[in-house]
Amino acid sequence: MALIVSSRVKAKLIEKHSVSEEEVIQCFATREGGFLKDTREEHLTDPPSQWFVAETYFGRILKVVFIMEDGDIYIKTAYPANSKEIRIYEKYAM
Repeated sequence: MALIVSSRVKAKLIEKHSVSEEEVIQCFATREGGFLKDTREEHLTDPPSQWFVAETYFGRILKVVFIMEDGDIYIKTAYPANSKEIRIYEKYAM
């Protein structure tokens, strides 16, 4: 299993969200709940996008969105989670 972050996504993470690839890795390491599927029509993909909320080692709470395919994880985006996303995650994934 590999964690794959394309150069386009790496640039978006840094430029748009000020999130590093290392922070994304930390969130996978500290995640306590499961993964949720994004079922919103405008976000539907094949395979489906999944997401979770977790903290970095320095306490920054991020939402990480990814696709899992053939055992590999492809990062789509990651950004500071808002209160609604945190509530949804705590309600349905914990």
